[in-house]
Amino acid sequence: MTTDTAGSMPRPRYATLAAVVAVLLGLGSAGISAYWASGGTGLLDTVGGDIERWGRQREGSVVAALWAVAVLKAGVALAAPAVVGMPPSLPPWTRGRVARILSWIAACVLAVYGALLTIPGLLIQTSVLDVGPASDPKALAWHAYLWDPWFFVWGLAFIICLWLTRRPRRRTGSPGAPR
Repeated sequence: MTTDTAGSMPRPRYATLAAVVAVLLGLGSAGISAYWASGGTGLLDTVGGDIERWGRQREGSVVAALWAVAVLKAGVALAAPAVVGMPPSLPPWTRGRVARILSWIAACVLAVYGALLTIPGLLIQTSVLDVGPASDPKALAWHAYLWDPWFFVWGLAFIICLWLTRRPRRRTGSPGAPR
């Protein structure tokens, strides 16, 4: 276990590892969004549909939305190590109750979003579900095997670091407990 210098609770080694995985996955995702926002088109065809079309049209509102998504992803990515006290020089509010509640919400949204999209994507890839001839096989495969699981694993890593650094609950009604 490691302890941050602010004297707060110990941080288990696995929580640190989970936070590092979460921040790397999150910043990677934010970087891809920023690349597309800045005009890059590589891998855009792996997203498919309207998002690919909008990305290629480069309308101002789409570019602004992509930058907003990139900033949001980066913020969520940086929250993972912050709430577990990495680095220890961050202000205490970054590990406070509100930050942890918002982090739990973000982590659960990422994991659920990733799972809800990965499962049908894999069912499509294994021909359990049929999407019809109008679908984009390349984009569907990339979503099933990379883009959607990426959100799931990012969210799961964030959940793990939050779970491992939760504060123990005070028991009430036990002998010697304050009343």
